[in-house]
Amino acid sequence: MQVSRKPSRQTEIVAQILMVVVTCVISLFAAEIVLRLKNSTMDNYDIEMWRYSSELKQVSPDPALGHIHRPNREAVLQNVNIRIDENGLRGASAADVSNFARRILVLGSSITLGWGVEEGDTMTSQLESSLRDAGEDVRVLNAGIGNYNSPRYVKRFMDRLTQLKPTDIVVHYFLRDAETLEPGGGNFLLRNSQLAVTVWIAVNRVFGSSGHGSLVDHYRNVYALDAPGRQAMEVALRQLAEYGRENEIRLYLAMVPDVHNLEDYQFGFVHEELENLSRELGYSYVDLKPAFGNLSPEDVWAMPGDPHPNALGHKLMADAILPVLLLDQ
Repeated sequence: MQVSRKPSRQTEIVAQILMVVVTCVISLFAAEIVLRLKNSTMDNYDIEMWRYSSELKQVSPDPALGHIHRPNREAVLQNVNIRIDENGLRGASAADVSNFARRILVLGSSITLGWGVEEGDTMTSQLESSLRDAGEDVRVLNAGIGNYNSPRYVKRFMDRLTQLKPTDIVVHYFLRDAETLEPGGGNFLLRNSQLAVTVWIAVNRVFGSSGHGSLVDHYRNVYALDAPGRQAMEVALRQLAEYGRENEIRLYLAMVPDVHNLEDYQFGFVHEELENLSRELGYSYVDLKPAFGNLSPEDVWAMPGDPHPNALGHKLMADAILPVLLLDQ
């Protein structure tokens, strides 16, 4: 007669641990699937920005740039198609740019890119159409990349885009362009899991926002004369100004307002700083705040929770920049 053996206590503990691990893995996998189904509507701003990083960006071999666009890629993000050409620019290929008498390159971040805006409605596309209607033989090139600041977009131009031989460069400047940016990249989970990035964002908002004061105070610190980001911004814009003079390129700086509260606008001090700097360096300055007037966020946001200017915002910017570009002809 065979005597049955009871599993040892150690074996039972191992089995219980394995069951807990398997249950957790299945639960996390299920949560990931549910999140992806929920976010398939493309109305979650944070997740769409995460998908932008995953599908259209790649780590740059130059740490100073952090990341660049993947050439010749295309993706539907926030229900808008974004196509990237061989130079990392948004829109159709720039291979024929040398055929145009006037070549306007617009540098900037995700606002310039036209996040949440159809390609034909972006500020750069609308500028090109209006200039051609005025009789210009022109191509306007959109060099905006999300999460870029002045040092990044100037360096990218100097290292990668000078072969486009622009006759004009528009620096499409936003408040954040003087902030110091981390290289980024994230770990494996943050690059590949919507659940991980959702948890990370929630934790960061709870613990990362305490004790930092108001946004106005933040930008007063960013634009302090001894602030590292402010100094790096000035160095970059000065370098671009010198290149422009040496190569007979017309330079413009278009100051984009923060569109959270246009009625009680509190960042005029940044606009004054950039106007003075533009005058010193030889940029033609365009303040885009008056073009927006006192519009509400509902009028100009790409979607609720996304403070990027929508198609109307891009039209207002294009209409404000157009006269300055025409004046130089």
